[in-house]
Amino acid sequence: MPALFFGHGSPMNTLEHNRYTEAWRRLGQSMPKPKAILAISAHWYTRSTAVTAMDWPRSIHDFGGFPQELFEVQYPAPGDPALAARVRELLAPIDVQLDKSWGLDHGTWSVLVHAFPHADVPAVQLSIDGTKPPSFHYELAQKLAPLRNKGVLIVGSGNVVHNLGRIQWTKDAKPYDWAVRFNDEVRSYLAAREHGLLIDYATLGEDARLSVPTPDHYLPLLYVIAQQGENETISLPIDGIEFGSIGMLTAVVGLPVKR
Repeated sequence: MPALFFGHGSPMNTLEHNRYTEAWRRLGQSMPKPKAILAISAHWYTRSTAVTAMDWPRSIHDFGGFPQELFEVQYPAPGDPALAARVRELLAPIDVQLDKSWGLDHGTWSVLVHAFPHADVPAVQLSIDGTKPPSFHYELAQKLAPLRNKGVLIVGSGNVVHNLGRIQWTKDAKPYDWAVRFNDEVRSYLAAREHGLLIDYATLGEDARLSVPTPDHYLPLLYVIAQQGENETISLPIDGIEFGSIGMLTAVVGLPVKR
């Protein structure tokens, strides 16, 4: 299976049909149906490593101030306790908790509702341990690579550029120059397979500091690029910067994608 990073943007993308959601739909149609999905979402950012292990994960509406229609969205995909146990085994000796309280948050279901609208692929989430450095997450993700050969789709969901403090709530907002520069820098490093620089993004200067003021939305990208095999390319089927400071870049490892 390929591995996908979705720049998920606003939760309202769940309800909208735009160039981003259309690209996500095409991605879902362009690959064999996964046996399961392992998702790493920016919105399960906690102080440990855990994996959802329930039969039927709930749809978590972890936001406020949006229309009631968005709160009514459900993504009733089944869970996969056997996959959760396999993740725990692969990541040993790290103590991975088998969690039965979380579910699927909007970082996961807001993109899957477009890529896999029938919710018929079992879905499991892996948390992001916010106490660990980026290198930890990259190395952790590399241990998950055997899952791809078993038909598991590894999905990261976040945003390369994510600065809510500088957001402009208008659709025609001009992207900040620093957001454009950092996004372009990430694109160039993805193309050049410069994983080290992507891991050490905090050393890339003021543009990086403004684009990634907190690591939660950036780290899911590392889980995806860590899957890149020696002969695999990364393609970028859609990109853009919304509201001035929210990057919508989507990246795909291992599956040639046409725009």
